[in-house]
Amino acid sequence: MVSTPQTGQNPHEGDRHDPADRSDHRLVWKRTTVEGRLALYGEAGEGLPVVFLHGWGLGQHAYRRPLKRLVQLGCHVWAPALPGFGGTADLPGDDFSLAGYATWLDEFLRVVDLDEPAVVVGHSFGGGVAIKLAHDFPERVRSLVLVNSIGGSAWAHSGSTVRSMAERPLWDWGLHFPSDVLLIPQLARVLPVILQEAVPNLVRNPRALLRVADLARRADLTLELEALKERRLPVVVLWGDSDRIIPKPSFDALCRAIGSEGEVVNGNHSWLLADPDSFGEVMTNVVGVAQLARSLEHGKAKRRRRIFGLARGGQPRLLPSVARAKPGDEQS
Repeated sequence: MVSTPQTGQNPHEGDRHDPADRSDHRLVWKRTTVEGRLALYGEAGEGLPVVFLHGWGLGQHAYRRPLKRLVQLGCHVWAPALPGFGGTADLPGDDFSLAGYATWLDEFLRVVDLDEPAVVVGHSFGGGVAIKLAHDFPERVRSLVLVNSIGGSAWAHSGSTVRSMAERPLWDWGLHFPSDVLLIPQLARVLPVILQEAVPNLVRNPRALLRVADLARRADLTLELEALKERRLPVVVLWGDSDRIIPKPSFDALCRAIGSEGEVVNGNHSWLLADPDSFGEVMTNVVGVAQLARSLEHGKAKRRRRIFGLARGGQPRLLPSVARAKPGDEQS
């Protein structure tokens, strides 16, 4: 199905003073159909494909400013509203799992004609979906960036005993959510953005928020991360040092499973919303490495096409320009 721009909204309201908010950086909000159900997403930029997956309770609009930093770095960004959020239809009951979200995302990427591996960035709950996508559909993912992600097996330490995330009650998540938001210096900027997304999601689909919260609480993706380590998939694990929603033991568990030290930044669970410039700085190296790898791949493919053509019947032949080359002629 051809994607169409979404009307009736002004998602750029409040960005007038954002230095990244040029017309060529703005996301276009669109709607399409995935598996016969409505799906909404943002898209912007050209170049390296990047898929950004939002956190619990939010949606694609809340991340406008961090996404613009990715566009500035030379990325073509897709930011879908995951099922149950931002106007995208719920997953069917039998498909409600992280594996079901990954399958939905694979189909979404097919619908929007993304036909090469992407850098997949997942924040919070979106990080869990990103891990499952990389595990279940490896051809979709060039590299993985997990930002304060779910999926770590540990919640807290009690002496020598490690308590699992599945033991953490939902009320404890809720207890830390307000303090994680209200104590940040950029409260006046971040709180309206969060409320703009979270309140409509709560009103529109409160059941989905509770079901996804419980899914996130029980997520243990250790085995999937260990498999990604065996595949040598590039994975960057980021965590804000003031995060109380995803505690440090969970971050440490992610790092152990993937065999990486991870990177600790200054901020809380939603630090990339409060400080999109820092997010852009962190992503600079990730994007640069991926762009270089992509350029080398395309260069090799281009050279192969120049040297070999496919004749009718599928038999390779030298292209005329190469066949006529004389000894000593320079080839590139």
